[in-house]
Amino acid sequence: MIKFIQYGCGKMSIHTIKYALECGMELVGAVDIDPNLIGTDFHGVTVVSTNDFEALLKNTNPDIVIVETMSLLSDLEEVLTICASNGVNAITTCEEAFYPSVSNPVLTKKLDELAKAHNCTITGSGYQDAFWGNLITTIVGATHGLVKIKGSSSYNVEDYGIALAEVHGAGLTLEEFDKKIASADKISKEERNALIESGKYTPSYMWNVVPWLVDKMHLHLTDMTQKCVPLTHDTDIESSTLGMTVKAGTATGMSAIVTGTTEEGVTIEAECIGKVYAEDEVDTNDWTIIGDSSTRFVVSEPDTVKLTCATIVNRIPDVIAAEPGFVPTSRMGELKALR
Repeated sequence: MIKFIQYGCGKMSIHTIKYALECGMELVGAVDIDPNLIGTDFHGVTVVSTNDFEALLKNTNPDIVIVETMSLLSDLEEVLTICASNGVNAITTCEEAFYPSVSNPVLTKKLDELAKAHNCTITGSGYQDAFWGNLITTIVGATHGLVKIKGSSSYNVEDYGIALAEVHGAGLTLEEFDKKIASADKISKEERNALIESGKYTPSYMWNVVPWLVDKMHLHLTDMTQKCVPLTHDTDIESSTLGMTVKAGTATGMSAIVTGTTEEGVTIEAECIGKVYAEDEVDTNDWTIIGDSSTRFVVSEPDTVKLTCATIVNRIPDVIAAEPGFVPTSRMGELKALR
């Protein structure tokens, strides 16, 4: 039986824990920062504070920790360092952790070396593992003369919590968005590289997806660019996650387009659209693979939250079996359902 600790007991954890338990795994601990949750019963275990996380690790000896909290790797440095230092595997929904060496190489290397030294594995996974990753490379495998991959995916930031909503600029005025989000795109390549080396670069989600695809297909990335554009709506939208009314004309979120080029002549253009949805908006996933033939597939209204959580659970055996280090799922084979 695989024993796991749930780190982050918010919206995502409801489905993740349900799926893990139904797959025969055992929950041995839960951790959260919310004082209203600490000390409460959570699926038969008592939620402890982040200050008590390392003691919980030592007392329960789990096979893996599921981390479902923040979107940036730097925000997870402490929890992943504790996992690696204690030789415990970790899998996270942190979007940057999907392929972090292209956005925070220094921290990625530090965690990689620590995990190798203590014989455990760290990785990032979730919805993108299947719907922006393995689905794409499967169709590529049926394509001759690949020249371009073009994709777009949208999701409601309301479903994931405040950290994700804020990363997308939801609730900002257009002036604030330009200063806090879009300014990262208005710099030279040298300035961007310096930011990346310093660990202060804020990537869009596709910034870490494009090199994942390149790695999975054994190509060689030569360059990437990113452009983040605010999205607005013509009427006010209530956001329970942000605890505010997003006024008409202010940012409901953003569209981020990342374009990557490769030595082999393949171009990848990937867009993610994250925003507070209006009443009639739904999730979409739309990709086209272009070569000697052109193949487009559209996933209409995917249940992105549940698919994310199921992917995390189904990846757990692969993480446990993987080589030590910070290992992207591009090197763990195809996803397989456990149940």
